[in-house]
Parts: sequence; C-alpha cells; structure tokens
Amino acid sequence: MLEETLPLDRLADYADRFVLLSGCSGGGKSALLSALRMRGFAAFEEPGREVVREQLLIDGPALPWRDQALFAELCVSRAMRQMTAAAECTGSVFFDRGIVDAVAFFEYLRRDVPAHLERAAGLLRYCRTVFVTPPWPEIYSGDRERRHSYEEAVAQYDASLSTFRRLNYHPLELPKTSIESRADFIVDRIR
Repeated sequence: MLEETLPLDRLADYADRFVLLSGCSGGGKSALLSALRMRGFAAFEEPGREVVREQLLIDGPALPWRDQALFAELCVSRAMRQMTAAAECTGSVFFDRGIVDAVAFFEYLRRDVPAHLERAAGLLRYCRTVFVTPPWPEIYSGDRERRHSYEEAVAQYDASLSTFRRLNYHPLELPKTSIESRADFIVDRIR
C-alpha cells in the first residue's frame, strides 16, 4: 500500500517555500525552471504539459482542445501531488504553474470555477509573490503540446493576473532579459 508522506491538510505549512512561476504561455518558464535547477533548487514541471504528453500518448480525452474541464481537473490533481512531493524537499521549491492556473483557466474560458477547485486554490497555497513571465512575442512559439495562438496566450495571461490578485497573490512580472538574469532576479527576491 502506498503511504502518503505528508497529509494534504498540512501543506499550508510549506506555502512560503513553494514558489510559483506562471505567466504567459511561451514566455520562457521552462527554460527558467531549468536554470533554477542548475542552481540546486528543486523544481517541478508544468502539470499541463505532463497531462498533455500523457493524453497524446494514449489518445485520451483530457486535452485542453478536447475536454477543458477534465484537463483542468487532472492538472489540479497533478499539482497537488507535486506539492506533497515538494514538502519533502529542503529550501525553496519552484513550480511551473499550479492550482491557481487551473482556476484561471476556467475564468479565461468564462466558465464557473467548480467549488472544489476554488477550495483547492484556497487551501493549498504557494508563496504570496508569484513570478510571472510577461507576453513576449519575440520568443513565443507553438509546438505539439502548445497549440494555441499568441493572442490566446495573452488572453490567458490576463485572466491569470486577475485570478492571482483575486486569490490574494502578488504577481511580480519578470523582466524581459536573459534566462540567467531572470534567475538572479528571482533568487534575489526569495532570499
């Protein structure tokens, strides 16, 4: 039997160490996460990317272009599992998107946020300062997993900022600089 190492209701104790990277799709979050890993920080990949890869492999229904609600549900479940694993790490832990992003996705779609996802966003918190990558058309590119347009990415970004503020987070926009400069910017602010 698989035992949970930490009860989910205790994750609130770790919020100050759980640092969320969010922002515009295609804004450089994955590259930044790699740079932070190279500096010795624990970091977790974007739940949505993991879900999309798995669903593409099995031709599953939980893709954002097939069943948006199911996709968001799986993203929240994955983010909760990541938070549980992160509690075992020492120091600051970085997440490429999280539970709040799934709530923002519903708001972007102009759909009611399911009550249980709203509860998850309220109970399972990250550090209040959220580092966000701004829209950056010069580096944006689509791929097999990122099929939406730049304009859709910007609209989702706007919805995310609104959702972060509504849920009492402070989104801090990262400068449009090199990956290393962005990593320095973040590390300077979390110390």
